[in-house]
Amino acid sequence: MSRMTPFCSLYRMGRRSKEPPLYSPQIKDFGGKETNEVNTLSNGIKKRAAERLDDTVRILCDLVRTPSFSGNERNVIEVIRREMEAARFDEIRVDGLGNIIGRIGSGSRVVAFDAHIDTVQAGARGLWSFDPFTPKVEDGKVWGRGSVDQKGGMAAMISAGRMLNELDMAGDFTFLFVGSVMEEDCDGLCWQYLIREENIRPEFVVVTEPTDLKIHRGQRGRMEMEVKIGGRSCHGSAPERGDNAIYKISRIALEIEKLNERLAFDPFLGKGTVTVTQATSSSPSLCAVPDAAALWIDRRLTTGETKEIAVREIQDAAARAGYSDATVAVPMYEETAYTGLKYPTEKYYPTWTTPADAPSVTAAVNAFKKIFTREPVVDKWTFSTNGVAISGLHKIPCVGFGPGNEVFAHAPNEACPVEHLRDASAFYAALAAQLNGAL
Repeated sequence: MSRMTPFCSLYRMGRRSKEPPLYSPQIKDFGGKETNEVNTLSNGIKKRAAERLDDTVRILCDLVRTPSFSGNERNVIEVIRREMEAARFDEIRVDGLGNIIGRIGSGSRVVAFDAHIDTVQAGARGLWSFDPFTPKVEDGKVWGRGSVDQKGGMAAMISAGRMLNELDMAGDFTFLFVGSVMEEDCDGLCWQYLIREENIRPEFVVVTEPTDLKIHRGQRGRMEMEVKIGGRSCHGSAPERGDNAIYKISRIALEIEKLNERLAFDPFLGKGTVTVTQATSSSPSLCAVPDAAALWIDRRLTTGETKEIAVREIQDAAARAGYSDATVAVPMYEETAYTGLKYPTEKYYPTWTTPADAPSVTAAVNAFKKIFTREPVVDKWTFSTNGVAISGLHKIPCVGFGPGNEVFAHAPNEACPVEHLRDASAFYAALAAQLNGAL
């Protein structure tokens, strides 16, 4: 049997136990120092994670081959429901926005694991060496759109949930495993709904976006802004009769660029940034002076930077360009979920950081050390996650740990290391055991 299976076909119907995994020649051990001090439960978790790896890979392949762009996640939600049922989750339900929530345990303390299960489009197919929605297992990786961002986290969560059941590790906790929707279009909208409408407020949330198996505890926030300026049209043969809105908006754009020289810096999260991502204009014809123009702005926010500060900075930039009459607005997200629901929100996604000594981070670090017998790297994301709503808006602590490296997110030939799936599922189960004092 070849170790390369282009279409994950051997995973579709399951594999016989006597057959070795396709990826076994390429998968490393869990790593860390050899020790006799690792407790029995830790060894049991690692053993189960390795034994279930074949199935974790199969789940990820099934998720990848089911396209699920923002607002069109219905089919992949059904795949997740089927896998949660097979893993014997205690309860599985779908909320009004379309998030799927699997529950294990019924304790008084609640901790949630989150994976958004929508993906971006594939982009130019010519940049891919294979069909991005026909997953393959090759060179120790699962390849396909969403394998890193972030269906790998979902697959590892389901396998971890099965382990919690098999090893009876729920204890005093209720563990919620959330497959969230519409994150790629509007970070955190899904959790705004879960918190406000479903009244779900965990002690903390484990965000399973890719971290390259590091522990993450924060990210810069972001927001979008639109700047508009008016002009006066006239015939292009006599432009002096009009007031060219493109010239005006261009001068504003140059002042906005200069903001990068003085935006705030945080030693952990880094520097705030701003960039113009789109410029538009309108005129009666291509032979007329434009009568209106607009800029679309992407603003990344570091610690201490807020929506109000960012809007005021753009207003000041327009004034320095000589156009204090320019308008600056934070647009609304008003797209429809696959359930038919609209749940509007501002395109403002606040910065968040969980302190290094917070109980959630401490628990994650201790679980990592016990399961992998080495020190973790504690870091932050460059991109944005659902933590903007969970922690940024609603002040519920977040900690991150996920398979794959974020540099491959949204990129052609996206691929997640198979060993990351094993390690992530082991970590999620170990964290549950750590919280219950069993590890």
